[in-house]
Amino acid sequence: MDYLLLLKAAILGIVEGATEFLPISSTGHLILAGDLLGFLDHDKRSLFEIAIQLGAILAVVWEYRTRFVQTFAGIGRDPLANRLIINLAIAFLPLAILGLTFGSAIKASLFKPVPVAIAFIVGAFIILWAEKRKHAVTIDTVDDIRPKDALKLGFAQAVALIPGMSRSGSTIIGGLFFGLSRKAAAEFSFFLAVPTLGIASIYSMYKERALLNTDDVGIWAMGFIFAFISAMIAVRALIKYVSNHDFTIFAWYRIAFGVIVLLTAHTGLVNWTVS
Repeated sequence: MDYLLLLKAAILGIVEGATEFLPISSTGHLILAGDLLGFLDHDKRSLFEIAIQLGAILAVVWEYRTRFVQTFAGIGRDPLANRLIINLAIAFLPLAILGLTFGSAIKASLFKPVPVAIAFIVGAFIILWAEKRKHAVTIDTVDDIRPKDALKLGFAQAVALIPGMSRSGSTIIGGLFFGLSRKAAAEFSFFLAVPTLGIASIYSMYKERALLNTDDVGIWAMGFIFAFISAMIAVRALIKYVSNHDFTIFAWYRIAFGVIVLLTAHTGLVNWTVS
């Protein structure tokens, strides 16, 4: 058993779980961390990332299990359950359509450390802009979101097709622009992650099924477990944090992180092999 490989899998699981639901881009962090660690080849790394993403999704499902059970049990009978399901379906569509149309081209040109670092910085300034604006709340809870709001949030989420922009960050900050409270924006981002990441993971797993190998189960399991644990901690921490704080700290983190990557790439201090 390759214990170093298992350690790298655990580290990447922690990175995925800790960043998936924060406005700092899990994809960007995984590209950078995976490149820095020299973790697997490109194809096997993609399968591993699917596994740990499923761990992060399961954390949200577990954390909000009561809401999910009530929603599915109430389909067709409960107006709030019907509204949430419809809103999630509507919000999912823009990313799905644009991803199928442009996903391959984006992966070929932008899934590299330097473009990711630039996206980190650009996304940070969008967060700072959103926080400088007067935030008038017209939608206090997830249950207040209307289908037209869901569609706008779906297009906001689609910005995350650019690696480094952050799926959760795009949805949450988009929510602030559209009048959602911080908690409503964060929770809708969590809920939307389940169909978005779940369907994307199943689709990707199907496409890459020829690469499935039982020899890799150990590293998948290690990454999955650590992604689940760290995502659970991150989700709880973010909901608690947004009760009394804004997202400015995440913007400054993104700027610092992006600048470090650009400087190390420019000076050659770090050999970003896919930059």
